[in-house]
Amino acid sequence: MAETEHFDIVVVGGGKAGKSLAMLRAGLGDSVLMVERDKVGGTCINVACIPTKTLVTSARRLDEVRTAAGYGVAVDGADLADARIDLDALRARKEGVVGAMVAAHERMFDAPGLDFVRGTARFTGPKTVEIALDGGGVRTVEGDRVLINTGTAPAVPAIPGLADADYWTSEDLLRLTEIPDSLLVLGGGVVGVEMASMMAGFGSRVTLIEGGEHILGREDADVAAEVAENLRGQGVAIVTGERAAGVQSDGDGVTVTTGAGRYTADRLLVALGRTPVTTGLGLEAAGVELTDRGFVKVDSRLRTSVPGVYAAGDVAGSPQFTHVSWNDFRVLRDAFAGRDATTEGRLVPWAVFTTPELGRVGMGEDEARAAGRAVRVAKAPTAAVPRAKTLGQTRGFYKVVVDAETDRILGAAVIGDGASEVVASVQMAMLGGLTWQRVRDAVIAHPTMAEGLNIVLDAMPG
Repeated sequence: MAETEHFDIVVVGGGKAGKSLAMLRAGLGDSVLMVERDKVGGTCINVACIPTKTLVTSARRLDEVRTAAGYGVAVDGADLADARIDLDALRARKEGVVGAMVAAHERMFDAPGLDFVRGTARFTGPKTVEIALDGGGVRTVEGDRVLINTGTAPAVPAIPGLADADYWTSEDLLRLTEIPDSLLVLGGGVVGVEMASMMAGFGSRVTLIEGGEHILGREDADVAAEVAENLRGQGVAIVTGERAAGVQSDGDGVTVTTGAGRYTADRLLVALGRTPVTTGLGLEAAGVELTDRGFVKVDSRLRTSVPGVYAAGDVAGSPQFTHVSWNDFRVLRDAFAGRDATTEGRLVPWAVFTTPELGRVGMGEDEARAAGRAVRVAKAPTAAVPRAKTLGQTRGFYKVVVDAETDRILGAAVIGDGASEVVASVQMAMLGGLTWQRVRDAVIAHPTMAEGLNIVLDAMPG
């Protein structure tokens, strides 16, 4: 039997929270072992945020080239409207960005005090982990404190015929083996709409099928409708209120059958959420409890049911954003330093990188009303923002929800160029407890997209 090695901290999974904590504590003198199965640097760098936004940038650049004549740009002897994607160059750029970040992490992980191991971990006791090493052999380690940070993987539901069909998950699509002439997308959540927008930009004829009443089910209906209209403007066909009842695949493509019809395309993308990576971890041997959805059960300080064992990021049921995992790291950073920290009450922004993009923070109008809040709502078209006019990107709107009694901002939705950046200003105002009048009257640089906050709040009813 292999000898059990002891460490101050053992980190299972090198996602944003795990790798950040491992490097910090190793730098402070702790002995730290971090084990990662296959994604050096975590999901975000390898198969999520970084590669997708790299590709989204290419799709937007292609659109800029194709529409350049409308901006007074001409190239002798070239019809820019015929610009196309060079798949090899596109793949090389994506892999270059990802590869450089992975390599940077490998260098950072090669630091004193941090033992970075490639392998598959399995708990054999509360704080004891057996690692099947990639190069062969086994190591058994234990830690005074253990962090579970294994993330999530694309969910593949039990749709009849799907297991035997030729389909992509979001991670498969990012390998960029082809740009299909036609693509079916199952799921109108964040991943589904982002990839539908991106692939339409690359030239695929995209049909998106969403089982709910509208895409982006957590958003207000008017916000979802605007995003849907923008997708249609890119050529995306949207089907709502229908769920896949069966899938068939043959040499001519893939067919999805719903209760109302049949939809066929060259390729199928399954974008129906993500599932926690807990299977095979041996958490039952550790005594670590899971939620009814299979996530690791934690309290507001990211403590599991086992003293000294923590979980962070997606696998802990935190909102599935890299910036939330990084905030989880900060909670653990303070906890491990003897300071009190909690996930309670944190204000989480998010963005949907369609073209144009959606930036969101706080409560939507429907959510605020459902919570019994008396609200006032201001709304203005993105076309009213001078910077949007200069960019030639006028689709979308700004929407701000405020508490009618306190005048504090409850949330905002921004659809337009740079919306993901604009909502950061709203977030800062909310964190600072500013009233909407203070933001309305703030001197914001002109012409910027952030100036739209002056404009929309000037339109506040009453």
